[in-house]
Amino acid sequence: MSGAIGLADPSGTSGESGGPGPAPRRAPTLEEVAELAGVSRATVSRVVNGSSRVSPEARAAVTVAIAELGYVPNRAARSLVTRRTDTLVLIVHERPDTVFSDPFFASVLRGVNRALSPTDLQLVLLQAQGETQRDRALRYVGNGHVDGVLLISLHGDDIMPNAIAAAGMPLVMAGRLLTGQTVDYVDADNVGGARDAVAHLLATGRRRIASVAGPPDMSVGVDRLRGYTEAVRDAGGDTAGWVVVGDFTEASGQAATARLLAEHPDLDAVFAASDLMALGALRALRAAGRRVPDDVAVVGFDDAALAAYADPPLTTVRQQVELMGQEMVRLLLARIADPDGDPSEIILPTELVIRASA
Repeated sequence: MSGAIGLADPSGTSGESGGPGPAPRRAPTLEEVAELAGVSRATVSRVVNGSSRVSPEARAAVTVAIAELGYVPNRAARSLVTRRTDTLVLIVHERPDTVFSDPFFASVLRGVNRALSPTDLQLVLLQAQGETQRDRALRYVGNGHVDGVLLISLHGDDIMPNAIAAAGMPLVMAGRLLTGQTVDYVDADNVGGARDAVAHLLATGRRRIASVAGPPDMSVGVDRLRGYTEAVRDAGGDTAGWVVVGDFTEASGQAATARLLAEHPDLDAVFAASDLMALGALRALRAAGRRVPDDVAVVGFDDAALAAYADPPLTTVRQQVELMGQEMVRLLLARIADPDGDPSEIILPTELVIRASA
């Protein structure tokens, strides 16, 4: 039966025939690889563990012998030699509903997986929302289960980066730390992307531009608000009272836009700091009888897959989220190889994608 689970017979006989079952094939040993390759056991061990202290000829002979015998290195024994687990952890510091509803997280994960697919490294995904989950994640990292940490969606002055660093664990973040600490991180040009969004709205004649901003305890929220504010003020406008904060969810975008309409019924544009909040803005405007873009233009940020299918299709700022995940892995592997190197920061460019909403 498909999917059935077989149970072992302690008598060592087959349940159907009553006769002895076939003896399991014995796994080849390191000594057998060495004998076939004509080298020492130590040489085979160095090849398996990636040591450079092996001649090209010996490495080739061992590689052929491994393939011929079907030898599979013992991961636990290898870890004792290399002091590596061949495992990375991606810690997401966010609520479950946000993680599974926001396309950003899935895109980062795709990028991380793509970067790891050519390697032998494993990935563990941990959620760290609240003190209990955070402490559990820190214990897991501190107990030496992983070789490095990818950390995304950090809020405020959370202790996680310091605790991970204190454990001597390599760390790469998505986004900079608001505390000003220097760590390896990858980010999008959030300030520049927001400026481009507002510049587009200004170029189309909009002057009363409101914003649904991201959380002020996240660098992405701070930076996108900064880009909006700078662009409006450079054009001679005022942002005081024209900003309502959301939490990157569609519901928060809808509530924030409804509030903005109540306070500024004459607004003619909304810049939302994420596509999900922009979708919420579209809902609020529709409920208020405002036509988009005739009465109010809307621009989002992310260029998530759903942006092109919004009603109307959403003008937005594209950030390269999958590439962000790939670059985070690249930085982390470099940090593992060189623990004492200077911290690196990578700022990925953004691009304005113009559709029907603005």
